[in-house]
Amino acid sequence: MVRIRVLVVDDHRIFAESLAAALAAEPDVDVSAAGSGPAALRCLERAAAEGRRYDVLLVDADLGGHVPGARPAAVPVRDGNEDGLVDGISLVAGVRSGQPGVRTVVLAEKDDPRRAALALGAGASGWVAKDCSLSRLLTVIRGVLRDETHLPPALLTGVLRELTAARKHRTESERLVESLTPREREVLRCMVAGLGRKAVAERLYLSPHTVRTHMQNVLGKLGVHSTLAAVALARRAGVGPADLTGDVVERGGQLA
Repeated sequence: MVRIRVLVVDDHRIFAESLAAALAAEPDVDVSAAGSGPAALRCLERAAAEGRRYDVLLVDADLGGHVPGARPAAVPVRDGNEDGLVDGISLVAGVRSGQPGVRTVVLAEKDDPRRAALALGAGASGWVAKDCSLSRLLTVIRGVLRDETHLPPALLTGVLRELTAARKHRTESERLVESLTPREREVLRCMVAGLGRKAVAERLYLSPHTVRTHMQNVLGKLGVHSTLAAVALARRAGVGPADLTGDVVERGGQLA
């Protein structure tokens, strides 16, 4: 019999352990529980090192104090910071990036089309209500291992609407980013990396005054009024941060 290895991740320990106990009663399921995102990442890393990877992650949508509207971040699977908060959707994204063979299913207190769309975009294979039956949950677990995507029927229309809107916003964001000059795009990448004006100037061999001008041009062309808004738009367009570990991205000539 092929056994399915499941990891339940929920910071409500009674729920996590109760669900794990119910799943463990199935003859083909091996299950463990983790009470936080960092703990789950360590479990995944340890299992991979021992050659017994988990097949399915059941992740609490509200794990670690989710911030509404936050964009999922790629959480490194080797993150061992117990004190760092890792919300459920960010955990999905990190696992998708670090261990793509693991399927993730989000467990939610209530149906939320926007959150479900974020979860699917982060790499989740399913969204299930916490009050569903055990038989339904087992159907989803076995289904995602066949590369199926599972959503409650009542959520489908809303999720499709959210995904369509996100695609439209991404297209518009990409168009705005393409209007920037190469130098302005480099400045934007530095902004995405969290660098201030002085740090950008040092990075690109420009004067702070020149960098200020470039930043103002970036905000104007993107149609936003703050660095935070510019970074959010850049991320929607798929613009990544400047690589701060390598050489400077480009020399801008002599200091202006």
